[in-house]
Amino acid sequence: MTAPFAETPGAPSRVFRSRRVVGPDGETAADVVVAGGRITAVEPYGSVDAPQVEDLGESALLPGLVDTHVHVNEPGRTAWEGFASATRAAAAGGVTTLIDMPLNSIPPTTTVAALHAKQDAARGRVHVDVGFWGGAVPDNLDDLEPLHRAGVFGFKSFLSPSGVDEFPHLNREQLDDAIAELARIGALSIVHAEAPEVLDAAPQRAGRDYADFLASRPDAAESTAVAGLLDAARATGARVHVLHVSSADVLPLLAKARADGVDATAETCPHYLTLAAEDVPDGDTSFKCCPPIRSDANRDRLWEALAGGEFAAVVSDHSPCTVDLKRLEEGDFALAWGGIASLQLGLPAIWTEARRRGHTLADLAGWMSTGPARLAGLRRKGAIAPGYDADLVVFDPDAAFTVDPAALHHRNPVTPYTGRALAGVVRATWLRGRRLDVDGTPHGTLLARGAS
Repeated sequence: MTAPFAETPGAPSRVFRSRRVVGPDGETAADVVVAGGRITAVEPYGSVDAPQVEDLGESALLPGLVDTHVHVNEPGRTAWEGFASATRAAAAGGVTTLIDMPLNSIPPTTTVAALHAKQDAARGRVHVDVGFWGGAVPDNLDDLEPLHRAGVFGFKSFLSPSGVDEFPHLNREQLDDAIAELARIGALSIVHAEAPEVLDAAPQRAGRDYADFLASRPDAAESTAVAGLLDAARATGARVHVLHVSSADVLPLLAKARADGVDATAETCPHYLTLAAEDVPDGDTSFKCCPPIRSDANRDRLWEALAGGEFAAVVSDHSPCTVDLKRLEEGDFALAWGGIASLQLGLPAIWTEARRRGHTLADLAGWMSTGPARLAGLRRKGAIAPGYDADLVVFDPDAAFTVDPAALHHRNPVTPYTGRALAGVVRATWLRGRRLDVDGTPHGTLLARGAS
């Protein structure tokens, strides 16, 4: 006998029925009831009678991915990426919420006026829900509180040159000042942590040899910068988050700081968990990113930390550019732009490696949905549970495909995953109960901290 479906007046109603619903307590057969764009109930499989039933059979139903580390680059560098193309890629890859980084747009999101310019560029053009980080740079200490009030989710800083002149890095004194101000206003500080003094002392050789590029950005650059950041957090009580950890050497520092009561978290990215330095072809600058892809042994340590709960999130650090800036013909790692374009591929890339290592879809949802949502304070995102937005991904974990750049939606078809065989195919993505059509009308909304 099926239970009657209680429809919210004036709102569409639907049931998602799957034998593999990935909820907060693991994987189960269930009916996920949706009304008014929210999940209203999770009931036993086959028990709910509704006007519309999406019977997914053996396909898994995951919470929509939350990607808190995306460089959209619009306005100003829309030739690199833009809100329309980035959010199409996100939707195709099962990402239903992203938070845009304050660079490499022009202007960067370091003032309220710049935030408004970015929101104007995005409004009406996003296929998924989009929020914004602010930036903390040397000359905008007085702008941090107004930006925080305007709804940014926190503030990004660089401790080494960012690669673009309009977003300069903080020296130690400036970091201390910024961290103190962010602690005062209760804002999250997210940090690209590489120490410039270590980078300056490392050998710098141009050319096609990936080993030379790797030597130019040693593990010590990360660990030295993280140690300084944690000292600042200890002194101020600030909440800090280390972005895109590539070196496992920083993990003991973070563990010790947390044991001492420091509110410190960290993330890592699909390219650090699925690629290894030993496999990077010389001259293939599509693999260049900063910090760099490190050794296979280092990758194993990152996986051990991820399995042990030491990372708050796995996010893309989608950082695309135009094809010419990747210097693919020259293959010179010193000259090429550093950034991996993988927004559409993070879910299958991580699932391919996670399954090989014995992890589950529930692990995946924790790393890529629940964890990033918690990091950003998105209270209605990242889980299949009553009261949450009906952001859902129909995922076939047993299907396989080979990455073809022509099938990707981000603006410039460059990715180190080209030709790579991956497991797991996104069959459909739903945002607040509406199925997304990447070729159709955008239905995403702009998010503000505290309102989502």
